[in-house]
Amino acid sequence: MSETTLTRMDLTEAVFREVGLSRNESADLVEAVLQHMSDALVAGETVKISSFGTFSVRAKSARVGRNPKTGDEVPISPRRVLTFRPSHLMKDRVAAGAAG
Repeated sequence: MSETTLTRMDLTEAVFREVGLSRNESADLVEAVLQHMSDALVAGETVKISSFGTFSVRAKSARVGRNPKTGDEVPISPRRVLTFRPSHLMKDRVAAGAAG
């Protein structure tokens, strides 16, 4: 697997090259999309991007965990976690890329 990371700047540059907006407009567009997605997730909404996947927030209840080093039981408080489920198309595309 490669060790490269796709960043906001990379997304901005791709919008700049593909769409033809200025660099500042491209950066604003990327920021606006990410902010809109973040706001929806914070509000408990699901974000579904066709042919990519679905982001959702899941509530996890309180439970007792165990410290693997000491074996001591530790209470884990309830929390909300972000989950991502890739679409079947994305799964297939990633699998095909890994084989090649």
